[in-house]
Amino acid sequence: MKSIKIIATAMTAATLLSACDETGSNRLLSDEFATPHNVPPFEHIKYSDYEPAMEEALKEVDQTIQLIVENRSEATFENTVIPFDRRNVKLDVLANIFFNIKETDNCDTLAILAKNILPKLSESSDKIYMNNELFERIKHVYENRSSLDSIEQRVAERYYKSFVRNGALLSDKDKETLKEYNKRLALLSLSFGNNMLDETNAFRLVIDSLEDLSGLPESIRAMAAEKAEKAGMKGKWLFTLHNSSIMPFLQYSDRHDLRKQMYEAYTHRCNNGNAKDNKNIVLEMASIRAKRAKLLGYKTHAHYVIEENMAKTPEAVDTFLMDLWTASLKKAKNELFEIKQFAYKYDKTVNVEACDWMYWTEKVRKARYDVEEKELSEYFSLRNVQKGMFDLANKLYGITLKKAENMPVYNEECEVYEVFESNGDYVGLIYFDYFPRESKSGGAWCTSFRSALDNFDGSRTPAQVSIVYNFTQPTADAPALLTFDEVETMFHEFGHALHGLFSTGKYVASCGVVPNDYVELPSQVMENWASEPELIKSYAKHYKTGEVIPDALINKLKTASTWNKGFAAVEYLATAILDLKWHSITADQTIGDVEKFEKEVLDGIGLIEEIGPRYHTTYLAHSFDGGYDAGYYVYKWAELLDADAFGAFKESGDIFNKELASKFRKHCLSEIGNDDPMAQYIRFRGQAPSIEHLLVRSGLVESKK
Repeated sequence: MKSIKIIATAMTAATLLSACDETGSNRLLSDEFATPHNVPPFEHIKYSDYEPAMEEALKEVDQTIQLIVENRSEATFENTVIPFDRRNVKLDVLANIFFNIKETDNCDTLAILAKNILPKLSESSDKIYMNNELFERIKHVYENRSSLDSIEQRVAERYYKSFVRNGALLSDKDKETLKEYNKRLALLSLSFGNNMLDETNAFRLVIDSLEDLSGLPESIRAMAAEKAEKAGMKGKWLFTLHNSSIMPFLQYSDRHDLRKQMYEAYTHRCNNGNAKDNKNIVLEMASIRAKRAKLLGYKTHAHYVIEENMAKTPEAVDTFLMDLWTASLKKAKNELFEIKQFAYKYDKTVNVEACDWMYWTEKVRKARYDVEEKELSEYFSLRNVQKGMFDLANKLYGITLKKAENMPVYNEECEVYEVFESNGDYVGLIYFDYFPRESKSGGAWCTSFRSALDNFDGSRTPAQVSIVYNFTQPTADAPALLTFDEVETMFHEFGHALHGLFSTGKYVASCGVVPNDYVELPSQVMENWASEPELIKSYAKHYKTGEVIPDALINKLKTASTWNKGFAAVEYLATAILDLKWHSITADQTIGDVEKFEKEVLDGIGLIEEIGPRYHTTYLAHSFDGGYDAGYYVYKWAELLDADAFGAFKESGDIFNKELASKFRKHCLSEIGNDDPMAQYIRFRGQAPSIEHLLVRSGLVESKK
């Protein structure tokens, strides 16, 4: 991790800030940044700017609330709900800048600042939602909402319910307890994420013998050599726990002992009994969440969270997950049988372990379908894939993306693209951040520096979206070459970006706002196009020869697409079930041992030892540092929707059907916050989603057609 190496443990926040400070005014205090499209003035932002700017924004929020409360006239949507809805616009921009930078370019200073800032944000939120006078005005509008239009009613209902869910009906004593719970959870979540980043960066596998590289493609060797050279170990090869390094190693390395070493380091992150161990953090967070849920009148934290989702109840989620689990586990066991049979031909003494699954499944894929990831990746250079993705957006929605030069960026590795409608109207912009850094969290995600919003004067605040990846880096001899999983990831996050760019609405509470188990539909649906012959042939070109991917290879990719789907479903579902169980404990239930609890859950559903959950508890960041607590199931829930949505395009006979794309954009992306998401989806599809498309795509049932 990039950090300030001046005996950081002995330094105060003030000392660290002064060490990083520069002269100049605080540009974050301005409402307008005087930059192209009013983007954040990254090159002018100092670490010491963040806290004063957010404190000033918090004061403005307080003033807005005070004006609402002091208004002696009858509470109306116009004089109460609208100013309340817009209260955080400036604060949200500042918080987005700070926390997005912390995720991509963390350091000791930002970590300390976060510990200072998070409690202030939590305290401000609690103060607002526990303000009795404010609540009474919101409640009055809610109780007299029949005169409002449908969207205004939805906004009024959402805010009334938010107050109730945030403790407005509690006694003064219980409100104080809730405040302490919220403040503590914010700090624990921060510590969980910091520990995970540190543990990920702490492990290094250094190889100094060519023999130990057996099986690894040349591109992976070259990447590891460059990493080693940058680390001062020229002539060696360096592998880390970042996905772009460990995943190809597990997939191709012929060395079982080294695969096991890497796998165990990865799966034991934050579970090593050291200062970065997350077990006690998990126990405390799960306990506090359960107590908070009880305080607010809910049986468990899962009941509290899922009430707001499409699923409505944990019981519905549990039924959904277990129905898929049974079929997926059966398929995974069949895959294991085939893998063992195949491995036995190579070595009659081999014992397939969890660390070997990716290795042997790749061997089976090659033997059965005559296709290897490394062969495929030579057709998936990052630039070509990105162009194909942009072309798809143009074919569906008519938009174009143009690279913006000389735009302020938060890191020199970033690129910025402006987005335009077919008539030339400006839509918004997207930051792209492609490759791993030690200061950068792992995985891939889409966020924003500024959300889209329609203003009351008829103007529009365009979205400033940011997509962060951790793809395999280019080498001296080759561009960045993606695995097909990474291709799908690129399309996936772009789908989130389109949702952010296309969202319309005058109210923060409804513009693009969807429940957690809908939010992955816009992203996952985009993945469907990635392997379709009509699109893939436009972007999949060999990085050396320029040859378009052969039809035979596309067919192999399609044929092989259901291979290993059992494994993928099982490792995901195991994590989703584990997440749900952690948040289904009651306030009077004591969990004393993280590993024991996890084992009981996974043994209880029959998880086989050759497959581990995608994330073990101590690095399950989605649940304990990512806002997906009691919600990791949402990816599979959204799969039901995305498979059905893409089914509409397939059934139409034109996967680029502009009429359908226009309806999807209108009902499922732009206006999605205006009504219940299922009602919006049915407006697009004409019917409720069917699970058949998902089961067929997953290889769990045969198509009826």
